[in-house]
Parts: sequence; structure tokens; C-alpha cells
Amino acid sequence: MTFSLVARCPATGMLGVIVSSSSPAVAARCAFARAGHGAVLTQNFTDPSLGERGLELLARGASAEQTVDILARTASDPDYRQLAVITPKGVPAAHTGEHCLLRKAAATGIDCVAIGNWLAADTVPQHMVEAFEASTGHLAQRLLLALRAGLDAGGETEPVHSAGMKVVHELPWPIVDLRVDWTDDCPVTELQALWTLWEPRMPLYLARALQPADAPAEDLP
Repeated sequence: MTFSLVARCPATGMLGVIVSSSSPAVAARCAFARAGHGAVLTQNFTDPSLGERGLELLARGASAEQTVDILARTASDPDYRQLAVITPKGVPAAHTGEHCLLRKAAATGIDCVAIGNWLAADTVPQHMVEAFEASTGHLAQRLLLALRAGLDAGGETEPVHSAGMKVVHELPWPIVDLRVDWTDDCPVTELQALWTLWEPRMPLYLARALQPADAPAEDLP
């Protein structure tokens, strides 16, 4: 009941994940990323432990393909799991189990891979990949454009109610970690609004964390 994308920015080294679903709090259960190592999506009948295990495998030097292969072979009930992984080198990989919810699909692009299940159209992931590849700018904005393209292509069979995005870069915590855990309106639109609010403040909060003596007290950019 989900459509999503993992990606990297080759210019900055940023890694990111974005996801939307008819289920509540989808990003809290499905989106995982660690700076310098990679990003992982785990969805369908979601097992969040696969996200953490994926990051550990990447930290030990496994490629995206190796990580997906190990997770798919060792996970409980792998036929019900859908996975996507990308590394700082940008070579992505994905797994879609035989028993994932129909309609299910995946599409791999340059520096990204999109996956989905219970889709309104099996072309949704491909539209996401094409939108990401055609975009420029901050990785977070590119992820949002890809998610919007997936929604415009039909998205999920059911109306979506939650969305989330995570971007990591050089630090042990995400520089972007935004979530719409439930809304009766469009969570993709609300996530874009959160990014518009967060983007100009992001340098401020990074400065407060890294150089507090020089950081301004005002919360406005």
C-alpha cells in the first residue's frame, strides 16, 4: 500500500528516501538512511528490522545488490517484502516478493530506484524515476518532485494519507526528516509545505548543533 523512492545526489553525496501510503505514519516504519553508507526502503507487509539490518550491511561494505540479496534470502517471509537500496556510489537495487500486494512494480534509474505495491498503475515507479532524473536542485526537492509524479501517475489504489522524507549528509543524524503521519488532505502537498518551511531554517539548526556560540537565537531565517 505504498509507493516510494531511494536516491542519491552525486554532486553532494546526499542520500535520501521518500514514501507515501494510505496507511498512517509510513515513513516511521519504512524509511532508513545513514550518511556515508546508504538508504533503505522496506515496505509492503513492512518489517522495519530489515531497514536497520540493511544499513548495517551497507556499513560493513556490502553493495546495494548484495544487501538486497542477503535481506531477501534471510528475512522472514521474504515473498511478502518489498525492498529498495542505494549506496553512496549510486548503484541501486530492489526486491519485490511474489506475494506483495498487486499491483506491484519497480523501476531503476540513474542514482535512484522506485518501488510500489497496491498501485493504481504499474507505471507509477517509472514516472517517479523519470521525474527524479529530469529534476535539479536540492535532493529533498528532487525527491518531492518524484513523489508528486508518482501520485499524478495514479499513486496507490486507495487515497494516500501519510508521507515522509529523510535526507542524510555527512552527519550522524538526518539533515531532513519530515513526516506527515496522517491527513485527510493530500500528504504529498503537506510534505512539500513542510520542506518549504524547513529549507531556509536548515542551516540555522545545523549551526546550532555544530557551532552554537556563533548561531543566532532567532528562529526565522
